[in-house]
Amino acid sequence: MNAVQKVLTTRVCLQAQSPWRRVAVEFMNSPTAVVGLLVLLAIVLVAVLAPWIVVQNPYDLMQLNVLDARLAPGSANMDSGYTYWLGTDGQGRDLVSAILYGLRISLWVGIGSALIAALIGTLLGLVSAYAGGWVDALLMRLVDLLLSFPVILMALMILAWLGKGVGNVMLTLVLLEWAYYARTARGQALTESRREYVDAARGQGIGPWRIVVGHILPNCLPPLIVIGALQIARAITLEATLSFLGLGVPVTEPSLGLLIANGFQYMLSNEYWISLFPGLALLITIVAINLVGDRLRDVLNPRLQR
Repeated sequence: MNAVQKVLTTRVCLQAQSPWRRVAVEFMNSPTAVVGLLVLLAIVLVAVLAPWIVVQNPYDLMQLNVLDARLAPGSANMDSGYTYWLGTDGQGRDLVSAILYGLRISLWVGIGSALIAALIGTLLGLVSAYAGGWVDALLMRLVDLLLSFPVILMALMILAWLGKGVGNVMLTLVLLEWAYYARTARGQALTESRREYVDAARGQGIGPWRIVVGHILPNCLPPLIVIGALQIARAITLEATLSFLGLGVPVTEPSLGLLIANGFQYMLSNEYWISLFPGLALLITIVAINLVGDRLRDVLNPRLQR
């Protein structure tokens, strides 16, 4: 069997499977996407289990020792016998513990804001497409207005008014992200609403909301899933940027961006590890999410299939 016959046989087998099983099979055919997914699952697992696997709560003052401040990677604590494999920061916090706690906040902010924005944006996009008229015009002009401003500038303005805090950061990200889902959901819904199965549902007397939720929405999910995966990485990056600038999470809560900012003042004294290792953790997380999102985009968009 030559290569062309193998490809055709694989295509026929995939088409005979359910759509989501086909997506899973084609996703697993990419080694880089599989590696990204495994790395992402490992990051999520250690972040969830952080309170049980770290040696100290890096934000509990009773567990910190000022004599351990700014220790180089591999240094040992003579009292406890614990080795600081990635060193400590300026407050004596173990960087391994601080990074794992920081991952919890970063993932919570990124995933939470992306899910809430997806729910709001998808609902408004479907309403805009199905209602049409002045409702569609009003919502789309609002979307155009939000997408025309620089995201970081709007985030700084909103947080300057709301103040610091994980909840305020998530609210800011939701206000800035829902427009992407709304635009995509509207465009996909307009395409689906012109298909024969929607006309058949109307002819059977099915109500508008049942048509939107039961027929149009399932066919709008693939592009929304791709946007959601990429928006999680974008939200994590934006939260880290805001925390680095001092307008994100407060100093009493961990965040990768805040950890990078805490070590920035020590860079000139050659204590690079305080910012380097949180930065690497942030980089690996973003790359893993993007690898998964890019593969999902290729699998769910037939025009990108080779």
